[in-house]
Amino acid sequence: MLKQYLQFKLSQKLSPQQIQLMKLIQLPTQAFEQRLKQELEENPALETGKENNDEFDDNFDEFDNSEDDYNDNDTIEAEDINIDEYLSDDDVPDYRTQANNYSADDEEKHVPYAAGTSFTQHLNNQLNTFRLTDDERDIAEFLVGSVDESGYIRRSLSDIMDDLAFTQNIFTTEAQIEKVLHKVHELDPAGVGARNLQECLSIQLHRKEKHPDVELAIDIIDKAFDQFTKKHYKKLLHKFDITEEQLKDAIEAIEHLNPKPGGSYSGNNRIVEHVVPDFAIRIVDGELDLTLNGRNAPELHVSREYSNMMKGYKEAKDKSKSQKDAVMFIKQKLDAAKWFIEAIRQRQQTLFVTMSSIMHYQKEYFLTGDERKLRPMILKDIADEIEMDVSTVSRVANSKYVDTPYGTKLIKEFFSESMTNDQGEEVSTREIKKILETVLEDEDKRKPLTDEKLAKILKEKGYPIARRTVAKYREQLDIPVARLRKKI
Repeated sequence: MLKQYLQFKLSQKLSPQQIQLMKLIQLPTQAFEQRLKQELEENPALETGKENNDEFDDNFDEFDNSEDDYNDNDTIEAEDINIDEYLSDDDVPDYRTQANNYSADDEEKHVPYAAGTSFTQHLNNQLNTFRLTDDERDIAEFLVGSVDESGYIRRSLSDIMDDLAFTQNIFTTEAQIEKVLHKVHELDPAGVGARNLQECLSIQLHRKEKHPDVELAIDIIDKAFDQFTKKHYKKLLHKFDITEEQLKDAIEAIEHLNPKPGGSYSGNNRIVEHVVPDFAIRIVDGELDLTLNGRNAPELHVSREYSNMMKGYKEAKDKSKSQKDAVMFIKQKLDAAKWFIEAIRQRQQTLFVTMSSIMHYQKEYFLTGDERKLRPMILKDIADEIEMDVSTVSRVANSKYVDTPYGTKLIKEFFSESMTNDQGEEVSTREIKKILETVLEDEDKRKPLTDEKLAKILKEKGYPIARRTVAKYREQLDIPVARLRKKI
């Protein structure tokens, strides 16, 4: 027996324009500038700069988008096409999509990029000073090309041997590759080309001038690396029959080494860019003043040339198929240009309203710079206040920076959960983390505090949190467990 059911389902779908707007909101300043440049290149109907447009008062019926079958000799009546929206001054104004807190007279500040050769090129330049056979040079260059941004070669010699055969037509052995690898280990910065941290530190130590501290450090890294990383100092004292002072000096020599030799080179494989703040907050006469970076407020307008093409089509007496095809293309470009200008206006408004709400919510912090003044704040708090979706606030917070009197901050750093202290007051978890950080800075490094002891101290300070919560906050602060914080 067949049964029929009537089911109602409410669903909401975002239009392509809304999706594009969300993507624009998410972009930080530099990425937004690239997106703007791309749109200007792809759409000739969109132009940047100031434009003064005359008024057009022509009115026409709506443009029919259906594809009719007609011949080239067919004519199209002017009344068939509504182009007044492309010609009127109301819809094609002098699009100056600037925020009202930014003046065109303000000096545009360009943030410089880090310059220099790439890390790989830096290493290859050094290879030119070595005496190598043709095969050795090819292998060395391949090894250099395998160095990652931290300065390591993390692939096995067997994989490198196979790649040399398949991609470079170089047939060699693992022993030959390792021989060349030792040559790569002579390059600067010291430690580059290492296959793991132990090898990286060992290479650096062997480069140093030999004296007792360095020689002991070499023995520790080469012969007792696991015990060193786990800070089993008593085992090291017994193994090498040394005093605590000798061990302390050797550890100090190791701590001065660079665990990421590639990271110290300014001309790394990636382009190094300075962070460009999307907002700036200043204190003026005791009040907070928020500005949106002017680079987020470009002057855009619809192309006068394209508007004139529409006007020319309207005035033409005979309209052929090719003319209609052309005006269809122009219409699409004008629609896209007008939508993009409107999207940028909405982007500016969304950014400014969101940041303004965050600034006023955290007013005490922005006036003092004291992180303990940060109020508990979640995305929903701001979303409710500005009547926008939580996902929109998240897009702003996760990708934007604000320049404050206390440095440039990632906006999402101002968000935190809340907990109740022993006075029944809601406090920010950021406040608790700051206090935890202070306690750990003052601890005796010879006897670091366990998470259980830290929980007890925080409870005494009025923050009753569990040991596992302390452990979570400690990990979020990137602070290791007590055993690994121990110093001799």
